[in-house]
Amino acid sequence: MIFREVEDRDLIAKARKGDVEGYNLLVSRWEKRVFNYLLRLVANREDALDVSQDVFLKAYQSLGKLDDPGRFGAWLFRIAHNEAFSMLRRRKPEGEMPFERGNPVRGSELLPIELSLAVERALGRLSEEQREAVLLKVYQGFKFEEMAEILSCPVSTVKSRLYTGLELLKTQFCEVKHEL
Repeated sequence: MIFREVEDRDLIAKARKGDVEGYNLLVSRWEKRVFNYLLRLVANREDALDVSQDVFLKAYQSLGKLDDPGRFGAWLFRIAHNEAFSMLRRRKPEGEMPFERGNPVRGSELLPIELSLAVERALGRLSEEQREAVLLKVYQGFKFEEMAEILSCPVSTVKSRLYTGLELLKTQFCEVKHEL
């Protein structure tokens, strides 16, 4: 990861000097991670694509405001977080979640696609804060300090949200296992 951070720093320096190709390379390194994160937040492929484009445009426009290029990932995901929740606030009535809160998957065995759907359904049962903490840690691999920066809250709050969310997921999967 250190090698990647050094390369990101070089690409950021080039992009700050107006090198569009340098920024395009930076985007190509991060776009899949950002898109996957957004997809799980907004639960719609087209919305995730739209928000992803907005994220990278805002990041390009604000690159001069990035104090520490070594923190580019956390900074970029903070922009993604803000953009996703802005879009959700505009489109969803108050209190409505973008995730289905249906019954757990039942059956004698789960195929990979069914398992994936069960995971998505279980994630949908978590609070927004718990789900996002799980997504940032498990799916994106951020450190607690980076997660705190992205979510604008103390590390202790991040840990609480993550561990509570993971415990709820564990309980939900134990229930599904017993139903099989």
